[in-house]
Amino acid sequence: MTTSSPTPDANKLADGWPYWSILVVDDEPGMRNFLVKTLAPRCQTVMEAGSAEEGAELLRGNHVDLIILDIALPGRNGVAWLKELREHGYTGQVILITAFADLDTAIEALRAGASDFILKPFRVPQILNAVRRCYESARLARENFVLRHALSRSQFADNGLVGHTPQMTELSASVRRVATANSTVLLQGESGTGKELVARALHALSPRAQGPFVPVNCASVSPEHMESELFGHAKGAFAGATRARDGLFYYAQGGTLFLDEVAELPLPLQATLLRALEDLKIRPVGSQQLVTMNVRIIAATNRSLQQAVAEGRFRKDLYYRLQVVELALPPLREHKDDIPDLVQHFIARLAPVLGAAPLQITPAEMDYLMQYDWPGNVRELRNLIERSLILGTLNVSALYTMGKRAATAPANSGAERAVTDLHTLEQQHIRAVLDSVHGDKTQAAQLLGISRRTLERRCAEWALS
Repeated sequence: MTTSSPTPDANKLADGWPYWSILVVDDEPGMRNFLVKTLAPRCQTVMEAGSAEEGAELLRGNHVDLIILDIALPGRNGVAWLKELREHGYTGQVILITAFADLDTAIEALRAGASDFILKPFRVPQILNAVRRCYESARLARENFVLRHALSRSQFADNGLVGHTPQMTELSASVRRVATANSTVLLQGESGTGKELVARALHALSPRAQGPFVPVNCASVSPEHMESELFGHAKGAFAGATRARDGLFYYAQGGTLFLDEVAELPLPLQATLLRALEDLKIRPVGSQQLVTMNVRIIAATNRSLQQAVAEGRFRKDLYYRLQVVELALPPLREHKDDIPDLVQHFIARLAPVLGAAPLQITPAEMDYLMQYDWPGNVRELRNLIERSLILGTLNVSALYTMGKRAATAPANSGAERAVTDLHTLEQQHIRAVLDSVHGDKTQAAQLLGISRRTLERRCAEWALS
């Protein structure tokens, strides 16, 4: 028998677990009825079973976050079934309940993988406190996973949109408007324009801000593993799946899932994603369970999805499902007046992390930065500042295409003098790097981001030893 309850309203969130599914397994109908009535108003779904066999049948077709399990059951007892569940990869929380217990039973229960152990008879506050402890344990495990996932992607995380130009002012206003809705958002812009930064801002300003923000780069995961990465998998779903694993959709419950480079998803997985978005349910690979999800999707791409649809590389129905709200991010070359603000922002954020002294940017250096076209956009500027902080001076040579000017100077004498000064600045910078490594050209070339042959050619031009 299965009892479902609607998602609790906002007044009950503090006393409940609105996204959780709970299975009660007890052979006493009175105890099952008591637990169902206690838990149903506080969580998404409550299911009940009178034996381990009935419980196993329910688990085959339903996702369960917590099992409240009696030890004394007809057939398999609770401890034996719990051991079997853990061996088969069940990772959810389990509270064991019993009317007859001693120290040996408690130790056996904990060794079998129980999260908590309660003696009958118990009152409502006791069971609610036990469930709350299990919920907090699961939440912390999920947050730790999200944190490790985020740290593996980037050592530094920048928060907040920087800039005062009309383009950035309009983008900031759009982010504030869109953030409060629960609609799917599609971010389009060149690589390095800050799509993940905007996605994080949308999450931080949304009602889901207290939930997890889970980013995944669809281009960085192999097509064979992408479905498992997103939706999870059951034990034995494929070769090497020695245990069950939750996917990123599960870890994003109550928060935001950011699908970066969504255009790289293979077509079969696009169909699976569309079905998940339409049904608000996911099915782990190799499992019969359907998991209800409460996740906001933000997708991003540096390619034209319209063109991908026209070429048959992206599903039209998924494109329209993702494009409920679309935000376009401008390339840096279209809002160069924001460069001084961005430079100071990156220096202020990165210098303390790197343990480096802040850079003092001269007017001539800033003029050069303003002339450059920044094909790598804001990410290229950030990387330049990080590299320059490590070296102790603005690493202008990193922007040069050797043998050519990295920027085209405007046709006036002041700009021509600035470019001439930049050639002098490049020579001084290379001298400084060579001095810092005691003339080791191989190491200097690595620090400058150029080949040793190029460095030797520049040294020959300037008669440097």
